[in-house]
Amino acid sequence: MSAAAKGGLEDVVATSSSICFIDGERGVLSYCGYDVHDLAQSATFEEVCYLLWHRRLPNRAELGDLQSQFAAARALPDGVVRLMRSLPPGDGMDLLRTLASALSHYDPDASDNSAAANYRKAVRLTAQMGTLVASYGRMLQGGGLIAPDTSLSQAANFLYMLKGNRPDPTSVRAFDIGLILHADHELNASTFAARVCAATLSDVHSAVVAGIGTLKGPLHGGANAEVMKMLLDLGEDATDDRAEAFVRGKLARKEKISGFGHRVYKTEDPRATHLRRMSKELGERAGHPRWFQISQRIEQVVTSEKKLFPNVDFYSASTYYTMGIPIDLYTPIFAVSRVSGWTAHILEQLANNRLIRPRADYVGPTYPQRFLPRDQR
Repeated sequence: MSAAAKGGLEDVVATSSSICFIDGERGVLSYCGYDVHDLAQSATFEEVCYLLWHRRLPNRAELGDLQSQFAAARALPDGVVRLMRSLPPGDGMDLLRTLASALSHYDPDASDNSAAANYRKAVRLTAQMGTLVASYGRMLQGGGLIAPDTSLSQAANFLYMLKGNRPDPTSVRAFDIGLILHADHELNASTFAARVCAATLSDVHSAVVAGIGTLKGPLHGGANAEVMKMLLDLGEDATDDRAEAFVRGKLARKEKISGFGHRVYKTEDPRATHLRRMSKELGERAGHPRWFQISQRIEQVVTSEKKLFPNVDFYSASTYYTMGIPIDLYTPIFAVSRVSGWTAHILEQLANNRLIRPRADYVGPTYPQRFLPRDQR
């Protein structure tokens, strides 16, 4: 089979990009040349957004300006809030897909596809995505919607809108790191879908909606929710022996264990390194260390038996759960972060656009087939 005909386009280079670099053999992930470990250690999500959009980190004035733009753009149009309230209960990604699309009708730059207008849309969408998901979380919990706080960061404002009280600095930093780690990942399925849509010269909102619809698929987003459901099935009081027996039973039945393995990484996903630490620290701080301990035992068994390493989803499950974030929000939160990467790729695609139109390796009936009249078939 030729390289272009590989299933799932594995290892096929589809475009050039200056946004994200991955070395799966060495476990390297970098945004615009910056190692994700350094960014998770020292940067904020706002700085990473600026980096993805401009290919450089902002100075103090530029960062302050972007923070102000985010704060000004967070509030949702009244029509979108009414639509949110009118939609029937269902999957959070369905709601996010519909409401992100609806935002385009209220965007002041909706009909302007200039580079400057598209950048403003990227900023608005990144600000508004957090508001959409936090508001959905409030509705899930039966609480009233909370207006954004313009004095808070993206991470802090999300937690405030979700829970109704000012979050503590440790939780804010943990969530901020989670947003940084999920911000971009080269040509993953949703980013590729967004670039394909943008390449037709469709609008930014449509391209982001294409990304959301693709992220909804369980082979892309949602694994961390499945990890947490697995942990809850085991129970917080599960012993290490019980966790090991559970995992070995699944392996014996050839059942997939969510949160392990990756199409690109042949060693540990560098994002998992930080999430493992966060799961441990937050669990100990909250008085619920067993979720981390059980996860760690599962990791030991899977890595030993299958030589598979945890990916970004495995420890993000217990990290978010310990922070009190509902499981139904896990995949939508992925979009709260990844919209920064989607829009960076959309802007890059439009800056030097060519319609993305690959070919297929035809394997159907041989040509030519003889056409027979209906009464002779």
